[in-house]
Amino acid sequence: MLRSILPLLPQTLRFLLTELPDAVQASVEEIRVRESRPFEISWGERYAFLDERGQMVTQEAMAYKPTRQDCLSLLEMLTNHSLYTFEEELRRGYITIVGGHRVGLAGRTVLDQGHVRQIRDVSSFNIRIARELPGVGQALLPQLYDPLLGSIHHTLIISPPQQGKTTLIRDLARLISRGEWGIGAIAASGKKVGVVDERSELAACVKGVPRFDLGPRTDVMDGCPKAEGMMMMIRSLSPDVLIVDEIGRPEDAQAIHEAVHTGIRVVATAHGADYEDVRMRPVLKQLLEEGVFARYVILQRRKGAPSSYRVMDRYGKAVDSIPVSRGG
Repeated sequence: MLRSILPLLPQTLRFLLTELPDAVQASVEEIRVRESRPFEISWGERYAFLDERGQMVTQEAMAYKPTRQDCLSLLEMLTNHSLYTFEEELRRGYITIVGGHRVGLAGRTVLDQGHVRQIRDVSSFNIRIARELPGVGQALLPQLYDPLLGSIHHTLIISPPQQGKTTLIRDLARLISRGEWGIGAIAASGKKVGVVDERSELAACVKGVPRFDLGPRTDVMDGCPKAEGMMMMIRSLSPDVLIVDEIGRPEDAQAIHEAVHTGIRVVATAHGADYEDVRMRPVLKQLLEEGVFARYVILQRRKGAPSSYRVMDRYGKAVDSIPVSRGG
């Protein structure tokens, strides 16, 4: 996936990345460009700076330090030389580019009545590389299956950033849409899946058409605010299962309630270290206390060990722990 990023980078940065060993290129998760500070990559739980020859180094004094021109050129290329058309993304602090890759931005903010109107003088970029990992949700899905309805339980997936939530629900959408439940002799059909992809990361749509495989019975509302997108799906597309990433606002909870009351199954993700951490957030606490979700999936990653899913029911009782291969 790194190769899909390279055409969007200035020549200086592109050269440094192409000099990396093939194994590192294949596993890079983040590229961090900071003006006048070391050029950095990270993969797994490791990171390194790159020097002027594209060699990995640990000492910042030896690292290549992107210039102001590097940063200006990068922003121009990421926005296709039209900052105006990305005004809303610049206000929110990120750009999603073709391929579902998300670029976080930092710099000097411009305020309007106390609220951020845009980010100017962008001096930091965090390019997070999206990956499609078909099958990453296969071992988990049987634990989420509701045999009474032949569908998925209402499910909340919890983890800190960069643990693979988005990769996981992308694959769950594909599996549910195809009916690949992994439950042996039980015959379960594919479901109509509605995906609300506010940040264009889940489906990597180009002109509304998904570039990632989300299954044959999946509809995508691309670039739409989550709550509004969920309501549009409920009213007009009659999904059996609604999938949405990173909930947390009051309007998100209202839309989830609406979906649940109309018989639609919901799969959502939220940032958090664990179940108790999520309960500290007022909006999510309300959903948890109401017992909306029948399954909670905690993505766990321990140093030196493979990642795993810890699955709990609505009462906090363990369902299973499943080793997995990790995605971005």
